[in-house]
Order: sequence, then C-alpha cells, then structure tokens
Amino acid sequence: MKQNIQLIERDGKPEWAVLPYEEYLALLEQAEELEDIRDYDAAKAALEKSEDELIPAEVVFAILDGENPVKVWREFRGLTQQQLADAAGISKPYLSQIETGKRKGRTDVLSALAKALKVTLEEVIAREE
Repeated sequence: MKQNIQLIERDGKPEWAVLPYEEYLALLEQAEELEDIRDYDAAKAALEKSEDELIPAEVVFAILDGENPVKVWREFRGLTQQQLADAAGISKPYLSQIETGKRKGRTDVLSALAKALKVTLEEVIAREE
C-alpha cells in the first residue's frame, strides 16, 4: 500500500498524503470496524461492571405493543405490586390504577417508581396512542 501514496511536503516535512481512492475506502472501512470493536468492548465492560444490563426482547416488545411500562418493568424485576408501591412510597391501589391506565401518575410518583425499578423516568411513562 505504501508504494501508492504520494507525500506532499512543506518546509521539508510531510504535510499531506495522497492515496488512491480505493485505498482510502479500505482505510475508512477499517476505521469503522475498529470503532465497532471499541464500542463492543465498552458495552461488554459496562455489563461486567453491572453498569448496564441486558433487557430481554419480551420486555421491549411488551412495551412497544402498548402494555403499561410500569407493570412490564415490575414483572421483569420480579416485584409484587405491594413491594413496588412500598419502595415508591405510594399505595398499592394507586399503583394498580397507574398500571391499568386509570391514572397517569404525577411526575414525582413516576420518578419514584422509575427509581425503584432502576430505570429512567422516560422508561416508565406510557406512550400515548
């Protein structure tokens, strides 16, 4: 590859390298692959340090299919309604109403639920259809 590169110098020092376009594309592809490898390594390290977690497809699809995210996350975490209600500092009937869509829940309540479920606030807000 090096024989096809033209160096342009300024003041006796290389300043530019001109190379065939095909070689440029190959270098670009290699750089993208290296970035993918680094991203994979970072994600793997975050999982090993418990800084991130894998979410089963069933959880994602249930939420995308319109199921209440609070209920989906609660069940994924293996909590009863009473356990989650206690952790969030609300009553079990209030939680039940949020899960069934009868009540939307105030922001502070949804934040407490998100914290108890170890997810972000955005992940517990039900999508409007």
